[in-house]
Amino acid sequence: MKPNANITELGTEKISTLLLQYAVPAIIAMTAASLYNITDSIFIGHGVGKDAISGLVPTFPLINLAAAFGAMVGIGASTLLSIRMGQKDYDSANKILGNVVVLNLITGASFALIFYFALDPFLIFFGASEKTLPYARDFMQIILLGNIVSHVYYGLNAVLRASGQPEKSMYATLMTVGINLILNPLFIFGFKWGIRGSALATVISQCVMLAWQYSLFNKKTSFLRFSLEGLKLKKKIVTDSLSIGLSQFLMNAAASVIVILITRGMRDTGGDDAVGAYGIVNRISFLFVMVVIGLNQGMQPIAGYNYGAKNYERVISVFKKTVFFATIAMCAGFLMAQIMPHHIAALFTPDVNQANLAAAGMRIIFCVFPIVGFQIVTSNFFQSTGMVKKSIFLSLTRQVLFLIPLLIILPKIWGTNGVWWSMPISDAVASVVAAFMLFSQLRKFSKF
Repeated sequence: MKPNANITELGTEKISTLLLQYAVPAIIAMTAASLYNITDSIFIGHGVGKDAISGLVPTFPLINLAAAFGAMVGIGASTLLSIRMGQKDYDSANKILGNVVVLNLITGASFALIFYFALDPFLIFFGASEKTLPYARDFMQIILLGNIVSHVYYGLNAVLRASGQPEKSMYATLMTVGINLILNPLFIFGFKWGIRGSALATVISQCVMLAWQYSLFNKKTSFLRFSLEGLKLKKKIVTDSLSIGLSQFLMNAAASVIVILITRGMRDTGGDDAVGAYGIVNRISFLFVMVVIGLNQGMQPIAGYNYGAKNYERVISVFKKTVFFATIAMCAGFLMAQIMPHHIAALFTPDVNQANLAAAGMRIIFCVFPIVGFQIVTSNFFQSTGMVKKSIFLSLTRQVLFLIPLLIILPKIWGTNGVWWSMPISDAVASVVAAFMLFSQLRKFSKF
């Protein structure tokens, strides 16, 4: 069966129209997911307490690491799917769908088994204190039990976007968020289940949406359908998917290391309140980063399809438009953080000291946001076009080459402020590196 018009139009429709068509649903979905994380933290902060807010932060490295494995499979396979469809290889596209499911089942189950039975030592290493460890443990145990569902759910959502169904991918995310927003206050305030109730709401909502995704890919009218043949792992599909997704894996894995260093740095220089303040700022910053990620998800199938079809002019065009919109989004975040940080921080916690720490950190972290969007889009651009080594290098420059050394050195000199300032300094330097690599690649495209 050949793909519908939504796929073939990737090579013919006006770029700005396509980017809006694909990016707007992704942005809505990503923003909704980020807003859920924010409201989730607000529910926990007011319904469980400020120590629970601090207890969430040591779970971030594990959540990032789990996301790293899921993204390596989901984003890698969806990028490969776009490239294969640009090459008119529709048989491989169907096999990629089945391989996504099997690979996510394997990685999701393996990750959960490894960490569930040795959770406390990891959480303590990640920065949990005697007061915050029980909250971190209660939350993460439930999340790990649902890890298989999470991996498959996110993987299939990536495939939905790449197969010309961005609206359905958006609906899946929005419905997940909607179910979460209903269950979260019910479980926390109604049933008094505390932080476990919040984690359980997340897992239940993803289970419901996974069932819906399965029904979409099981329809006779669907271009991509589940089949027994597709569930057999193919060496070429597995290796190509994992190699393309490797940069995303390394970026998320490095993010786990960074959160550990930040959490431990905050705990050692400012105590649990400083850890909680970082958790608040992290949630707010991700709201704007998620908008850029939504733009990247809109760019990915367009860039991947046209790169596969060797239509480089369209590849460059979609990149430029994505950078433009990403810069606008991050400038909005910069202005918000500089104008009203105290009002935002106070939404999360009734504790004045914790809110003040978060407001100060917000101003620092957001100070270079106007150029951060460019850096994020450029890294994703190389990934979307299958340039694995360049994508990996860019993913690691900000986090491994720049941020990790700064997080080790600056807190020893400036204390808590050293932890905060490490992040914008590394963002600025990484953006310069991304600019040099991008201009070199654009010159190569212009020769074709």
